[in-house]
Amino acid sequence: MEASWLPAALELVSGGGLGLSPEKRAVLWSSLLLLQRDYRFERVWFWGCIQGVRGAYYIAEGLGPDRAAPRSRLYSLNCVDWSLLPPVTKEMITWAGPLKGRFQGDPSFEYEYTERNAEDAERLDEDGKEPTIKEEARVVATIEQIDRAVGIIPRGAFVKTPLGSVSENRNFEGLSLTEAKKLSSYFHFTEPVNLKNKTLLEKADLDPSTDFLDSLEHDIPQGSWTVQLEKGGAVVVLRSLLWLGLTFYHVPMTKQYGYVYFGTGEKNLDLPFML
Repeated sequence: MEASWLPAALELVSGGGLGLSPEKRAVLWSSLLLLQRDYRFERVWFWGCIQGVRGAYYIAEGLGPDRAAPRSRLYSLNCVDWSLLPPVTKEMITWAGPLKGRFQGDPSFEYEYTERNAEDAERLDEDGKEPTIKEEARVVATIEQIDRAVGIIPRGAFVKTPLGSVSENRNFEGLSLTEAKKLSSYFHFTEPVNLKNKTLLEKADLDPSTDFLDSLEHDIPQGSWTVQLEKGGAVVVLRSLLWLGLTFYHVPMTKQYGYVYFGTGEKNLDLPFML
């Protein structure tokens, strides 16, 4: 969610019992504005919080002119001091995939990599040490997985230029209440997958400048999102059942929208059996 709207935005998503204390909100808000100035980001988003056993990771994302470009991610353990996270790699996601259980809250904590391939076995023979992965890398991989699976935006909030870059749509004034209650009105803010498989006839009714992402209506498994009206029907709130703790809000007919994550960083693998 947008750092400049942080206090009001956190209040809008607090219906699920998630959030920060008023003191923590004030410190975080001031800290994010300073972060934007010091790193010269065009925008800063508060991504959320991954709760560990001994502490929590507060995550922020810095954006440049192209909103679809890889974002700079930072973490803080106290909402004041921020450190850059390394860029995500395929190896990080592969290594972090088999890891289960809670985060420790210590970036330097090392996990033993139990599932080995031929390369890992060869490295073990050479070094004589068990291969390990630091929790910092697991945090990066988890953030990337959550963003890909449930990081969403309203339809029309961003436009794609003929050159391929993505920018905010200055003409976007929010979804109507009727549209805001439909899953088809929200897109995954990541590289599209289903869109590429559509036929030319299906793409004929799409606007290439705004309909360049995958919508939520075809997410698997079906029923992995809940749509609710809160604050007397003034706010539409979507919650993910796949990544418990991910909450998206949108105030219809306004530019106010965003998502935030408050959870343990663990995927709900039991969801198919719960539906």
